[in-house]
Amino acid sequence: MPGQDARATSKVVPETEALRGIWLTRGKDGRLTAYVPGDGGLRRWTETRPGGPGWGAPDVVPGPRLTHLAVTQTTEAYVHFVGRRERTAADGGVTVDIVHAIQYQTGRPPSAWHPLGTPHKEGHRGGPLGAPVAVVSRPGELHIAVRDGDGGMRLLREKPGGRWGVWGVLHGKNIKGDPAVVALDSGCVTVLAATDEGALHWQQAEPGGRWGGSERLGVTLTPGSPAALETAPGSTTYYGTDPADGVVAYRADTGPMPLGGAPGEGAPAVMRTVLDGFDCTVLAHRGANGCAIVGVGVTEKEADGVWWSDTGVPCLTTPALIHDAQGRVVMAVTGADGVPRVARQTDGPGLSFEPWREL
Repeated sequence: MPGQDARATSKVVPETEALRGIWLTRGKDGRLTAYVPGDGGLRRWTETRPGGPGWGAPDVVPGPRLTHLAVTQTTEAYVHFVGRRERTAADGGVTVDIVHAIQYQTGRPPSAWHPLGTPHKEGHRGGPLGAPVAVVSRPGELHIAVRDGDGGMRLLREKPGGRWGVWGVLHGKNIKGDPAVVALDSGCVTVLAATDEGALHWQQAEPGGRWGGSERLGVTLTPGSPAALETAPGSTTYYGTDPADGVVAYRADTGPMPLGGAPGEGAPAVMRTVLDGFDCTVLAHRGANGCAIVGVGVTEKEADGVWWSDTGVPCLTTPALIHDAQGRVVMAVTGADGVPRVARQTDGPGLSFEPWREL
């Protein structure tokens, strides 16, 4: 049942069988919620009060067996879950589709999971379907981007009121790994994806409008490593791993800028925050040594340096970053033992964290 106690059912599903990851959201009441894959769906922990530091006992958000999950929020703090589901077909093959659910209030049961199909009419072509990446634009439209089985990019939109469109095509080919998608303050959405020949970029011309053709950017990124952040009005900075230079940042007016950081697999988590009166960008990724690595630099001044710190805390996947109700940065990781841990920003100068807390 939704909200059932998870203490007796908290076994972690092996990474070879199901999805991995950790996600943080902040509800309309200001309380943070952490989600981690577990038996029967997602294990969920919620702060006992806005700003913490206490967290309640875990419960379970029931869900189908997923291989990948995207979590995003609306301006009303509704939480959208978008997952990639695999099922065994009658002929012994694998049927793949995208499913969706919504959580309207902190700690409350989500809606039922609804299938959204796939871009492919033929079920057997669903196998190579990539992981969904989801964002909500300022006008309130949920956008789901996914690499299709032919190496192209597809996009599905849910308009306000819950009306779904059809799977559209973003022109491009030979896409590798998952895309980076960001909703801009202008109301437009932008997408970046890696290919063998460089990165491809798409952007809406106007909120809710059509998409133009792809633009090839002068940066090479390891598949699955791109991330994106609006770093000034209308200005998007893309991050990812360059095979030679480690983490790089890219904007159309600067070209690729090496940032260092000794990254492992996957994309970094990125966010903006104010530190000592400066608008700063925080990056967090799983380092090559398997531990959570955090980098800080002044936003859009990467040339002045990014300062990296190894937390020494092992993590299975990319950490999660969010602001709590007091505006402090909170980072969460899933350890190699499957236990989620969170660390909250201290009140001192710069960016430092209190001791890690096991959930």
